[in-house]
Amino acid sequence: MSDTNTQRDVMEFDVVIVGGGPAGLSAACRIMQRAQAADKELSVCLVEKGSEIGAHILSGAVIETTALDELFPDWSEKGAPVTTKVTTDEVLWLSSDQASKSLPHWMVPKTLHNDGNYIISLGNLSRWLAEQAEALGVEVFPGFSAAHLSYDDQGNVEGIITGDMGVGQNGREKDGFMPGMLLKAKYTLFAEGCRGHLGKELISKFQLDDGKDPQHYGLGIKELWDVPADQSKPGAVIHTAGWPLGKDAGGGGFLYHLDNNQVVVGLIVDLNYKNPYLSPYDEFQRYKHHPVIAQHLKGAKRVSYGARAIAKGGWSSLPKMSFPGGLVIGCDAGTLNPAKIKGTHTAMKSGLLAADSVFDALQSASPPAELSEFNNLIRQSWLGEELQQARNFVPVMHKLGTFWGGAYNWLDQNIFSGALPFSFHDTAADHACTELAEKHRPPIYPKADGVLSFDKLSSVFLSNTNHEEDQPCHLQLKDPNVPIHSNLLKFAEPAQRYCPAGVYEVVESNQESIFQINAQNCLHCKTCDIKDPAQNITWVTPEGAGGPNYPNM
Repeated sequence: MSDTNTQRDVMEFDVVIVGGGPAGLSAACRIMQRAQAADKELSVCLVEKGSEIGAHILSGAVIETTALDELFPDWSEKGAPVTTKVTTDEVLWLSSDQASKSLPHWMVPKTLHNDGNYIISLGNLSRWLAEQAEALGVEVFPGFSAAHLSYDDQGNVEGIITGDMGVGQNGREKDGFMPGMLLKAKYTLFAEGCRGHLGKELISKFQLDDGKDPQHYGLGIKELWDVPADQSKPGAVIHTAGWPLGKDAGGGGFLYHLDNNQVVVGLIVDLNYKNPYLSPYDEFQRYKHHPVIAQHLKGAKRVSYGARAIAKGGWSSLPKMSFPGGLVIGCDAGTLNPAKIKGTHTAMKSGLLAADSVFDALQSASPPAELSEFNNLIRQSWLGEELQQARNFVPVMHKLGTFWGGAYNWLDQNIFSGALPFSFHDTAADHACTELAEKHRPPIYPKADGVLSFDKLSSVFLSNTNHEEDQPCHLQLKDPNVPIHSNLLKFAEPAQRYCPAGVYEVVESNQESIFQINAQNCLHCKTCDIKDPAQNITWVTPEGAGGPNYPNM
């Protein structure tokens, strides 16, 4: 047990699932569907660190309903919040802060076509999935963080330990202290989302990524706006490439029109960028001033803000997903299809396959310690086929850049359907791509105008982020000297800029530089854990229910 000797209550289940996103909830629902069909009794528990299901869910999101169709063929009749069908689908190349060119449909890789897809709030879909899970008999516990792994005497994962409640910043127990519980299970599924801290530990401990390319990431920053009724175009989808990132970073922007006179706008910045002075947040603020984006926000009001890292390495970065005692699924493993810029349907499919593996194993008189066959199920499914066909999408973009990489991917996807007989690889981890500050100049970012662009703190306010201030800092430094004595000297301490919430600051006090961590601002995006060039910052879960509380995101 990777914890202290604190006496803890123990609850035992057949299956424990960590994370109330699409992967975890799909797994929970499918297990109970299988149990009911076979007239079996199973106990399934799902824990979610957010204050409610959906509170921490952030995605674009345009969804392909393939996996939802498999899980609930009658999802429309059941009232799933999937109602805004894509009506127009446009891809723009932005060549400057004023110029743009619309790409003909035939010039866009077919994986980016959105015919038949829907624009949704993934948070609201997760809330609906949780309702279905509870109706099927799943015990859903929001507000409980999975803080530690628990191992049995053979070194197999036997469950998780939820976070203690009521520990002060000094590490001492406060009045009302409640120790976390040990939730034991025959199998534990980890569906924490991108860069889950327990998933990260499992991948390292069981060497699940041996022989794989390092995972690659992007930082997605998103806002929700209320727009005038006469500007609302429900179902309109716009994706952009090029400016403001250009040659400085990979990535692209998006703008979608939802129902109820709402628009979502966002920017994804690949985290392998070189310039330590680059600020993804400020690039996004610039992005909204481009005329093709600004016209959709005229007279509108910004109502929510959030940010989240996405795992985009694809097939070549996908680790082994089984280990003794459980599975790592969804974006915790990195199942997003980067060629489609979509991860919901793939995360859900991984959850469905995980549920089938677990249910079948539980029917055995002596269930195997490791569900090794799960990796073959992934490979043989349409999920594995999708990821294999898209295997070159990210490494080619990293090697050739957005324009020429996009041209190659058009050829690869539209003509050969991803079947060209060779594979590209990107073996450089994103944090290792950061170059010394002396090689770069800081970009000049315009001051926020309070109309289209805003400062970080006002943005964090709109994320409804809240943490109990008197608790141990969940952003842990392996060496507290590194930020000032190494990162500041070499890289101008990029944490001040890559964090989209103003968590990290270098402040001057008595002619001394001090690295300040404003942990209460943290959006749980995980960028610091990914991009810190010294890999000195480790994100661990704070007290349950802390963090953002996203509405309709």
